[in-house]
Amino acid sequence: MNAIKTTFLLGLLTVLLVFVGGALGGRGGMMTAFMFAVIMNGASYWFSDKIVLRMYRARPVTEAESPMLYSIVANLAARAQMPMPKVYVIEDGALNAFATGRNQENAAVAVTSGILRALTREELTGVLAHELSHVRHRDILIGSIAATIAGAISMLANMAQWGMMFGGRSDDREEGGSLAGTLAMAMLAPIAAMLIQMAVSRSREFEADAGGAWMCGNPLWLASALRKLHRSAEQVPLDANPATAHMFIVNPLTGGGLMSLFSTHPPIEERVARLEAMVRG
Repeated sequence: MNAIKTTFLLGLLTVLLVFVGGALGGRGGMMTAFMFAVIMNGASYWFSDKIVLRMYRARPVTEAESPMLYSIVANLAARAQMPMPKVYVIEDGALNAFATGRNQENAAVAVTSGILRALTREELTGVLAHELSHVRHRDILIGSIAATIAGAISMLANMAQWGMMFGGRSDDREEGGSLAGTLAMAMLAPIAAMLIQMAVSRSREFEADAGGAWMCGNPLWLASALRKLHRSAEQVPLDANPATAHMFIVNPLTGGGLMSLFSTHPPIEERVARLEAMVRG
């Protein structure tokens, strides 16, 4: 169901791009914005592992330096029939982890030093299984596709706003379109695109939870870890860049109410409930 939901949301983003592109920028403007978005997000996707690891000063660790961490990752990779990813540690007291890399052959998993001290071996296994599930499901690629389409929509909206400021008008746009309607679309389209992009991210988190539960063999290990990580995120938040918040196993940024619509992660309570339901099922 999560895979179907992801496919539907990506399709919805594509339809939104075509509709907004035709209304605001015409075919030429839509293609220009889309190509710029492809170039920017393509570069981010290709070099994501190096960029993010350097951003958080992650250091590679060997089996001799961290035997438990290394052995857990190796066992999980063997169970999932994946190549052994590179293993990194971030010196930070916050409890969090992420995976990166454009494919299984270029994957890396990183955990904070705080998570190594706070979690049991079983809980750490659940966390790492979740991260390897992201790699196995090619979620970095899916996220890049969603970001590319959403980025193209935002660029089209910006182009339309600048065009209206200087009195420009696209020849490809329907003559009946009013200035007020165009302005409203230019303001609302990026918000709609971001909402769909965040929904894609949340659906991939559910999928990674389910895949991680299968990979580690016990959904309750991950459920217990998520509870600890959620409590810790409120007490010892990670100094994270908002652009990379979606990569972590729990959202390092806080926000409730309407802001949950813009969250990259589902509520912890719902994630834990789904994992516990897997055991009952």
